[in-house]
Amino acid sequence: MSSPFKVLTIGDAMITLNPAVKGPLRYVTQFERKVGGAELNFAIGCARLGLDSKWISRLGEDEFGRVIYNFARGEGLDVSGVDFVSGCPTSLNFKEINEDGSGKTFYYRYNSPILTLTPEMIQEELFENVDLVHLTGVFLAIDSKNIETAAKVIEVAKQKKIPISFDPNIRLKLWSIEEARKAYKEILPHVDILLTGLEEIRLISGMEEEDELALFAREYGIRDLVLKDGANGSKLFRNGDWTRAESFRVTPVDTVGAGDGFDAGYIYGWLNGFSKERLLQFANGVGALVTTVSGDNEGLPYLSEVNAFINNDLIVER
Repeated sequence: MSSPFKVLTIGDAMITLNPAVKGPLRYVTQFERKVGGAELNFAIGCARLGLDSKWISRLGEDEFGRVIYNFARGEGLDVSGVDFVSGCPTSLNFKEINEDGSGKTFYYRYNSPILTLTPEMIQEELFENVDLVHLTGVFLAIDSKNIETAAKVIEVAKQKKIPISFDPNIRLKLWSIEEARKAYKEILPHVDILLTGLEEIRLISGMEEEDELALFAREYGIRDLVLKDGANGSKLFRNGDWTRAESFRVTPVDTVGAGDGFDAGYIYGWLNGFSKERLLQFANGVGALVTTVSGDNEGLPYLSEVNAFINNDLIVER
């Protein structure tokens, strides 16, 4: 069924190597090949919820690039803005997963294919029928060149009056916090919806109290300041008021991708006019479900699954 809303995102994708056993990576001898990447995860999350979802990227002209491309097509993404490039290997990452579901990521994305995507390639036709543009700090962190490309995306989106959501998604293995703050200062004045972790907003602004963060949102003209805090739930600052929602209790298996799922859930609800309370509840539900499945995007739920989970419906299995 076609959705009345379409989202667009831009960013790198990677082959993710998941460990066969939990614990320090140095003791792992076998890995399972998966597909990952913050923006790709977001795009898939939106598509599974029923939104039309467009992903702009560049992939290596190699076997791993074709794995990612075919995977994205299989998830129903609009990949008309994805091209293959030679001479740039498709990016990789290796995951380390602890017994409690937390973990680390080790990146191998030097000379990423996404660096061949230049501001001149961001043409107006890419934004046709798009209702929201989603950016993340991962794209910015890969190389300073991408900040210029993101600026072009923002310029076209603003010309076409398309709202912008942004997840800082801080990756300190890719750049320093000083570099991140400098880049975010260029992005934030154009952001309508800021989706950030509580620890991230502390790193970015040095603030954590609600009155301070309210001033931060007003300073940058952010319409929705959304704080994700894992098991502690989430909260939203909009129109001078804070709204809070508790998390859903689950047993986490793998926390990677939960924030991307939360973002997809929030944007789905925002586009569909959910109330503030329902917005947070729905996004919390999507994020919680992601943590119950191993993999970056395997746990991203379909709309019916989220609704059943939130409403505690009985699932008939046979």
